Amino acid sequence: MGAANLNCIYVMITYMQYKAATPGRLLREARVRHGVSQERLAIRAGTTQSAISRIEKDRISPTVQTLTELLNLLGEELVLAVEERDTGIDLSLNRRNLELTPEQRVQKGIEFADFVRRNRGGESTEQEP
Repeated sequence: MGAANLNCIYVMITYMQYKAATPGRLLREARVRHGVSQERLAIRAGTTQSAISRIEKDRISPTVQTLTELLNLLGEELVLAVEERDTGIDLSLNRRNLELTPEQRVQKGIEFADFVRRNRGGESTEQEP
């Protein structure tokens, strides 16, 4: 692989891999990894060294666009990912409940509340005939 090809390779930082990382920490690690001073990065970005310092110390939180641009100046790419998370909720139960009429849902809720009260020793909402 030639030197020209090496210049085209981007090191990707995946924010999600660094669960405890902050945008400032990601920027600082990338800058240090490339041997670039805060002042040099600031000149490249058209800002001040103190602005870079504030970001790295997490005194300010940069926008995703700003962080992306700063990392691009270092030859890196910010990769954000979205993943569906497991909430532990059975969504099929929600769908079945939404198929019920409002009156059926209320009745089901009352029946569940009665079940909980019976099992905890509380009073029932059932009325005696």
